[in-house]
Amino acid sequence: MKFHIFILGLFILALTACSTTRPILYPNAHYKTVGQQAAEQDIVACRQLAEEAGAQEGNTSQVGNVATSTAMGAGMGAASGAVGGAISGAAGTGSLIGAASGAALGLIRGLFGLARPTQPNQAYVNFVYRCLQDKGYEVTGWQ
Repeated sequence: MKFHIFILGLFILALTACSTTRPILYPNAHYKTVGQQAAEQDIVACRQLAEEAGAQEGNTSQVGNVATSTAMGAGMGAASGAVGGAISGAAGTGSLIGAASGAALGLIRGLFGLARPTQPNQAYVNFVYRCLQDKGYEVTGWQ
């Protein structure tokens, strides 16, 4: 039971620590005039406009990636556990142990993938880029 609580806590921690990408602005004359705080507010405003227009950032699939990795780990662990258990004469027990350990490893692998920001979908990037450009900023990329 403690193992399950630990894994659930790790999963929640990774989800809350999940970072998103953001536009990087070149410090042109407009940026220097308005300052960093106003530029941050403009980024937030452009992101909201993009979402209101229907462009989705696109990071919602990360949870699905973790679930897929966990399920694949459980399947591979169950298969290898069953083989090891069959050799020792306890295929059922080996399968259960293998599934649990494989699921845990798959979850951890998926969570480490979550920690890295992913690139938002191109429509969202284009919308925010154009919005910021119309405001006088130069976007050099996303990070």
